[in-house]
Amino acid sequence: MHTVTLIPGDGIGPEVTEAMVKVVEATGVDIKFEKVEAGGIVMEREGTPLPEDVFDSIRKNKVAIKGPITTPIGSGFRSVNVSLRQTLNLYACVRPAKSFEGIPSRYENIDLVVIRENTEDIYSGIEFDHGTPEVREIISKIEELSERKIREDSAIGIKPISRFASERIVRFAFDYAVRNRRKKVTAIHKANIMKATDGLFLDSARDIAKEFPGIEFDNRIVDNMCMQLVKKPELYDVIVAPNLFGDIISDLCAGLVGGLGVAPGANIGDELAVFEPVHGSAPKYAGLDKVNPTATILSGVLMLRHLGENEAADRIEKAIAEVFREGKILTYDLGGNAKTSEFTDYVISKIE
Repeated sequence: MHTVTLIPGDGIGPEVTEAMVKVVEATGVDIKFEKVEAGGIVMEREGTPLPEDVFDSIRKNKVAIKGPITTPIGSGFRSVNVSLRQTLNLYACVRPAKSFEGIPSRYENIDLVVIRENTEDIYSGIEFDHGTPEVREIISKIEELSERKIREDSAIGIKPISRFASERIVRFAFDYAVRNRRKKVTAIHKANIMKATDGLFLDSARDIAKEFPGIEFDNRIVDNMCMQLVKKPELYDVIVAPNLFGDIISDLCAGLVGGLGVAPGANIGDELAVFEPVHGSAPKYAGLDKVNPTATILSGVLMLRHLGENEAADRIEKAIAEVFREGKILTYDLGGNAKTSEFTDYVISKIE
């Protein structure tokens, strides 16, 4: 039996995770979900959005799946998602983007995987607020070392990129390509401008690529890559990127296949893994039984593959593909009017 930590999340999180649990259990896989709470509701009760029992459960079970959790914009607590990834060293974010027949999109036959470094870059959270003694000291030191003038009312964020983490994520991307019979890895960067940080990422990618002569390798500047993906997505396969660019590119790729409602995700480390949909918590739709649970269900598919339950994962993916192909029972974002519960039950009815 598999024991998996379940973090329902907030907003629409509890609804979409409930749908995922029902679908996974419908396959007959011997799995137990151990529920723990994180997010805004817990913050109100315990003074932290991430109590220690969440980390304890994940470390014990090795695998977790979570719903979306609201992150306040500009104030409030820091992202629970980022904190989980950094604290548990879940350094690889894997976000597939795959076309389904019947899902409205400008493109067909898209099959991309974005692999994003999860622990460094701007998202490392090393920031200093404007007007503080700390930021004044940092500005003074930067001006001394670089002979560049920084406005005194600036806030400062730090962008660490290490060779260790860069090589680790690129090697993960190539290993993923080999395991999944992919043919090409493309590294994303802005090394033409950020020659030290992104230059190091690109140099690391080139070095690791030499270890995998059977996999084609190329690289693209991030702004050019955005255009390339919109014009010629069929030229790309596995995409590996630093944290910020990977986040942006993965949302773009989700748009190629119909939106975040069909975009699953995985955060993987050497020992632990946390699976989650790419979309947010959409609090205005909470409790309305109308949102699309597909991204969370597909995150459950990724979880099952991670657990070695490939047959069950295939059955769920096949059932979802059939529901989309028929186009009879779809949620509002996919052009239908079905409730979350109705869509979930219909997917379950298609599981063979």
